[in-house]
Amino acid sequence: MDEIIAESPEVGDNVPSAEQMLGLEPTEKPRSMFRRGLEVFLENRLAVVAFGVLVFYVLLCFLGPLVYHGNTSHVQMDEITLAPGPSHPLGTDQNGVDELGKLMKAGQISLEIGIASGVLASVIGMLYGAIAGYVGGWIDAVMMRTIDALLSIPLIFALIYLASTLGRTKTVFIMVIALTSWFSLTRLTRGDTLTIKVRDYVAACRMMGGRSPRIIFRHILPNTIGTTIVNTSLSIANSVFALSVLSYIGLGLQAPNDDWGGMFANGSSYLDQNYWWMIYPPGVSIVLIIISCNFIGDALRDAFETRLQKR
Repeated sequence: MDEIIAESPEVGDNVPSAEQMLGLEPTEKPRSMFRRGLEVFLENRLAVVAFGVLVFYVLLCFLGPLVYHGNTSHVQMDEITLAPGPSHPLGTDQNGVDELGKLMKAGQISLEIGIASGVLASVIGMLYGAIAGYVGGWIDAVMMRTIDALLSIPLIFALIYLASTLGRTKTVFIMVIALTSWFSLTRLTRGDTLTIKVRDYVAACRMMGGRSPRIIFRHILPNTIGTTIVNTSLSIANSVFALSVLSYIGLGLQAPNDDWGGMFANGSSYLDQNYWWMIYPPGVSIVLIIISCNFIGDALRDAFETRLQKR
């Protein structure tokens, strides 16, 4: 009996729990959902490269003008259509304007309008879809039939009409592109809302006296954030493309506030003179931004898919 008492563990000793003795306790702390999603995102090499390209253009357009001070507004008759060289890394245009400085300035406009209109379109589509799915009934039917009617209007014609009638300022382009780009997210958010609103925690909140706005903003919308983030990255790409199309057909921002589409349209008129430095930089920039946003959107979709996350 004395030997048994002597071998018994004291209070201060590390006594293994019953779960550890049975091998039921996990060996390590479970990783957070954010970390698991980040690992899935990093496994997509194309998305990582695309994210690097996007960061590069953001730094180039917004921090580049602080380092490189090129002529972007004054006509220089003695520097017209100069080829790329030490003094002008990307050459000059038909007015002697530095193409690199102009590329950075135009990139600011393209990225600002693209990001702002993409985020605004996502917010509108998310709220509209959540309200339609949560309320249901004839209100939902009317709201979704309205979306069907709007989707039947060709996007390019709607953009041309709104841009030509409302004006050609940066604010107008943000509103015009956003108001024609939120329909797809509405359908996705409504589908998620129809699934979420029948969950037990939503029913419990409703039984405890929670009102509809609280349920929508505190329980439904946070659970659709994955769909919203993915759609936002794709909306930014579509917004940059829509702005470029409008600028290419002559309905973009008025000079000297050109975007990449306006630069590409201006350079394409000199294609027969082989002024390639006036065409390729803005054209390649548009293509890279659109492709990068699409790759990032695909990777984010995989990152928010719990079946692909390693526990």
